[in-house]
Amino acid sequence: MEIRTLGTLQTSAIGLGCMGMSFAYSGADDRRSLETIDRALERGITMFDTADIYGPETNERLVGPALASRRDDIVLATKFGSRSLEIEGRAPDGRPEYVHRACDASLERLGMDHIDLYYQHRIDPQVPIEETVGAMAELVAAGKVRHLGLSEAAPATIRRAHATHPITAVQTEYSLWSRDLEGDVLPTLRELGIGLVAYSPLGRGFLTGAFRSIDDLAEDDWRRNHPRFEGENFQRNLDLVDALNGMARDKGVTAAQLGLAWVLAQGNDIVPIPGTTRPERIDENTGALDVAITSEELARLDEIAPIGVAAGTRYPAQAMKFLNN
Repeated sequence: MEIRTLGTLQTSAIGLGCMGMSFAYSGADDRRSLETIDRALERGITMFDTADIYGPETNERLVGPALASRRDDIVLATKFGSRSLEIEGRAPDGRPEYVHRACDASLERLGMDHIDLYYQHRIDPQVPIEETVGAMAELVAAGKVRHLGLSEAAPATIRRAHATHPITAVQTEYSLWSRDLEGDVLPTLRELGIGLVAYSPLGRGFLTGAFRSIDDLAEDDWRRNHPRFEGENFQRNLDLVDALNGMARDKGVTAAQLGLAWVLAQGNDIVPIPGTTRPERIDENTGALDVAITSEELARLDEIAPIGVAAGTRYPAQAMKFLNN
């Protein structure tokens, strides 16, 4: 397994996003999810990503015990501050007292004495970032947290946070159909020496070619409410998928492997965390590390998937308000 460095934190070049094991997608099965975690460990994956909102709360209870026997070998990341879009009538919660309560609750659910990478899941516009990160820094001083992160933060917020306490990583959606961060977020991270953790690097599964119509998603699947999966947007986005699949076939790899290889090729300071609940997908995803992309192929992918190529926003309107703050 290739090792990459996020700030001062070393981790596997590919991580495992665990959200879908307990949240958002249909058909999750704890037994199979645990087999998936075991397969990830076998393949050398050390970065495991969860959050208190996943379930809510059940995902941490699943993931923590599954990793307990390998605690010294793994990087466990979890998040706080986005339990609901409305908490006591406010936006995602960044109040210092809440930071401490949330961390203690996550540690109890995980069954662990520290968190390797602790993210603010969404920025609270009502609380100065210095106050939130100041409280997170107190968790580091107390030994409860090793490294700090932010998720979906704007460049100015990242700078202010980093000036308060070093930020190790910023987690943001990044894939061939979500490239907006290349404009200002990614240059800011590189200027400050902060790593990027790329979630949904396969467009919530859309870029793998697994879906040909909305009917391929279960009735209770969260993605049915995402603009990129709706109506005309779905059909327009299939054009991108078809082009990606054609290029993957010509190269003798899967579309998922090509999509992940593209993310990996964007810099050694980027770690994608594709989510899956199936052990065989771990094999496929880690196979992307063996996919070399030529400069000509990168240029072709830029043509297929330029910035802004996807039809529809990344989230529904209500959730979009809490991005890039």
